[in-house]
Amino acid sequence: MPRRKPRERRPQRRKDVLHGPGGERGDAFRCTGCRLDVPVSAPGTGHRNHCPHCLTSLHVDGRIPGDRRETCRGRMAAVGVTARRDGEWLLIHHCLACGKLSANRVAGDDNTLVLLRLAIRPLVARLPVRGPLAL
Repeated sequence: MPRRKPRERRPQRRKDVLHGPGGERGDAFRCTGCRLDVPVSAPGTGHRNHCPHCLTSLHVDGRIPGDRRETCRGRMAAVGVTARRDGEWLLIHHCLACGKLSANRVAGDDNTLVLLRLAIRPLVARLPVRGPLAL
């Protein structure tokens, strides 16, 4: 059986995303979860789709990241993380309005503590409860 060539990573294309009020170009947006101002630029990804502090997102993208074609506009809570074969982490978001799940790339400035809490949540749920000091 012939070996497959390792798949080359496709570079992210720059997206024209309008974050300002009324649809004009903005350099920051306000998080619906923690209410902090979040810069639009994100290290490690072509566009920002979640808050780096609390990892909350809005359900604004349709099928293509950055297209802003979804009409739901509900708050999306980070419920878990997963990893690609190449080791890149993805956030799993759940829309609190319509129930849709989506995967989003982790940005370089995301809160590491919150990411690790999401990653170990399935492990903690399986631990047996023993005494008053249990997790």
